[in-house]
Amino acid sequence: MQIERISLVQLLGVINFFLLMFQLCSGQHWIQVKIGIHRKVGLTLVATASLHGFLAILT
Repeated sequence: MQIERISLVQLLGVINFFLLMFQLCSGQHWIQVKIGIHRKVGLTLVATASLHGFLAILT
């Protein structure tokens, strides 16, 4: 699956990387965010990582 010559699996991998870095920085209190935002980003990370893995297995 591709979106304008970019693989959807690769795109989800990049998004997961940024979500993971945000979780790391906010969890270590290097950046200050409310716990609700940290939790919602974590749930988004789980969803995109699951989709990323599922699509990677299919391809």
